[in-house]
Amino acid sequence: MKNNIIEYCLNKKGATKDYPFGSDPLVVKIAGKMFALIFESKGDYLYLNLKCDPVIAENLREQHEAIEPGYHMNKEHWNTITIDGSLLESDVFSMIDHSYDMVVKKLPKSLREIYTGIN
Repeated sequence: MKNNIIEYCLNKKGATKDYPFGSDPLVVKIAGKMFALIFESKGDYLYLNLKCDPVIAENLREQHEAIEPGYHMNKEHWNTITIDGSLLESDVFSMIDHSYDMVVKKLPKSLREIYTGIN
């Protein structure tokens, strides 16, 4: 699933990868803003930090043991997802979409239009 997650993130319109903190995590950005951090060398599992609406974030944490407040991030607006096989890949992809959308909606209108195609 690791390669699928990285590929899915990088296939988002305008997504770029960066390593601003060293070799780990892989940071995926849109217009210079982070929407995914992928920790590949923190133990047996892949860990994924994603931006999330605070209400949705809390609900996800209550529903899934694999979702916790964001590691080294604002705990209200970020979740850390442990990729341990307990979540469906489609659910992880939906969370990535949500994180990307959260970041895009905060971009200036001219950039938002580029990434969403909406005027």
